[in-house]
Amino acid sequence: MQYAIGIDIGGTKTAIGLVDANGLVLARTTLPTDSASPSHMVDEIAAATNKLLADAAIPAAKLQGIGLGAPGPLNTKRGIIAEPPNLRDWWGFPVVDAFRRHYDLPIAFENDATAAALAERWIGAAKHADHFVYVTISTGIGAGIFSHGRLITGSTGNAGDIGHIVIDPAAGLCPCGQRGCFEYIASGTAIARMASALVGRPVTAKEAFELALSGGNAAVEELVRRAFRYIGIGCVTLINTFDPEMIVIGGGVSQVGAPLFDAVIGYVEQNALNPSGRKTAILPAALSQDAGLIGAAALVHIAY
Repeated sequence: MQYAIGIDIGGTKTAIGLVDANGLVLARTTLPTDSASPSHMVDEIAAATNKLLADAAIPAAKLQGIGLGAPGPLNTKRGIIAEPPNLRDWWGFPVVDAFRRHYDLPIAFENDATAAALAERWIGAAKHADHFVYVTISTGIGAGIFSHGRLITGSTGNAGDIGHIVIDPAAGLCPCGQRGCFEYIASGTAIARMASALVGRPVTAKEAFELALSGGNAAVEELVRRAFRYIGIGCVTLINTFDPEMIVIGGGVSQVGAPLFDAVIGYVEQNALNPSGRKTAILPAALSQDAGLIGAAALVHIAY
């Protein structure tokens, strides 16, 4: 049996896992993605990785390589974290070269949503699909695109950065400089921000959903209904652009379940351009919070 290390670098935490050739996570650990320098953070990740391997008694000869996933924008061809809004301290950081200081192994590097799409194709909700889009809706919004049996990554690895397609220009100024970006109006962060303003105190996205679905606050209920419609608009845009068999939705916001999926399916059935597009399957991700971790390892285990 061969093994890979999957490393999913996020804005608040970094997940590290030992994953076998069947996609099984044998051991995992997490570290806070703190304010230390990126170089020091890589040293900490390497130390945690080495402990994981030692505890599992996996010899170095059994390790095929290391897969890295991180939020974009990136430059995967050069191994650089470019300018992700949630990792400002890492801007311009040569992350692949930093890991090469620790490991003489193949190192694969892709956008975290792209890696998660590969995981869902490998052992998740899309394992029988040759054309699908994985959408993650959490702190931000991103996508991994799988078409004609392969990942579509773009010239620098940033294909699928759908969080900054404009959905509603009247909905306010996104930090990226555009108005009404998908991420600014429909991510978990956006829902929490807007609900907090309505309620007059800090509210998480989960609390906003609870308020809306219990009927406890009409204004928050309307906010959540609007966010679900925005997600439907995003899905129709993807369907009209890529003609997928399915859209797989993951990330924290997807955990609200049926209210989200029913709303999105209803919107797609009414508004996708092609009659076949209106029947596109809209499915929850199968791998939940492990998709990024398994996807990072999949970059090593399987051809993509």
